[in-house]
Amino acid sequence: MIVAGLGCRKGCSAEDVMSALDAACAEARISRISIAALATGEIKREEAGIIELAEKLGLPLHIVDDEALLEAEPRTRTVSRHSIAKTLSSSLSEAAALAAAGERSEIIVARLISNGATCALAEVKEPG
Repeated sequence: MIVAGLGCRKGCSAEDVMSALDAACAEARISRISIAALATGEIKREEAGIIELAEKLGLPLHIVDDEALLEAEPRTRTVSRHSIAKTLSSSLSEAAALAAAGERSEIIVARLISNGATCALAEVKEPG
């Protein structure tokens, strides 16, 4: 299962967020239909572009609380000063993807930025 973690500047459109998602999918060499769910942090709960994208794609949107973001923190790869200042996580998109995908997940595409939006992909790794 692959989860796309999303972040964005305030007021980004669904198209802006989609461009970040598409960039991450291209980096992973996967189709957008491979994405099982979207995730973001509590701070982006009301962000219209993210909500609209989830509805447009027909994907569940997981809102990850700050505690879960911090638990996923050690597995993130990117350090964003802006993200730390706003969310206490070094990468909101990476931490949200990891938290939503679960404890056995890992980043397969580190945070990418496109049109003011960010996307990271996490995949659940099967044991053994």
